[in-house]
Amino acid sequence: MSWINFIEKEQQQAYFIKLQQFIDHEISVGKIIYPAEEDRFKAFLLTELENVKIVILGQDPYHGEKQAHGLSFSVPEGIKLPPSLRNIYKEIADDLSRTVMPESGDLTLWAKQGVLLLNTVLTVEKGRAGSHRKQGWEQFTDNVIKHINEHKQGVVFLLWGSDAIKKSKIIDAQQHHILTSVHPSPLSSYRGFFGCKHFSKANQLLLAQGDSAINW
Repeated sequence: MSWINFIEKEQQQAYFIKLQQFIDHEISVGKIIYPAEEDRFKAFLLTELENVKIVILGQDPYHGEKQAHGLSFSVPEGIKLPPSLRNIYKEIADDLSRTVMPESGDLTLWAKQGVLLLNTVLTVEKGRAGSHRKQGWEQFTDNVIKHINEHKQGVVFLLWGSDAIKKSKIIDAQQHHILTSVHPSPLSSYRGFFGCKHFSKANQLLLAQGDSAINW
């Protein structure tokens, strides 16, 4: 089943109809919702199910103007790097012995290599982090992970932060690989994200099972 078929099926479920009604109401009363509707499912458009090698699970989208574009931790070309992404780049540089950090925060090239950049919650109100939690998105993303779990083998799940780590209970650790860490935000990154070496470890796991590595 393609992601489009999967999403269409989910959209017919009672929980999703209720979620959509909530979002429509927020927009109708003048609230600004990120990302734009056309970007809401961008992660799935760029990383089809058959191509998924790695899942990076974030929390909810960036709530600043022009930041969120449907890929967890990513921002469009030309937008200042958010602190969490800057810390991700720092860890990559340390892990893979690089001296230069990327200037662009657009992670589209990761997505095209098979990295599903998924948030736990896929929408947010401008300026209000966590504002769309517990409205139904968590059930949707649980179902996404269950779908990957059932239809794929050897996917590497990078679960950063307590919200993401909770999802490990619906992943078959015999079939897939799970790497966990604190969140890369400035509040927690020094408690174990720096030094986690998830990027080299993920590539080692992919190569060991005959997949190509990701060019981070």
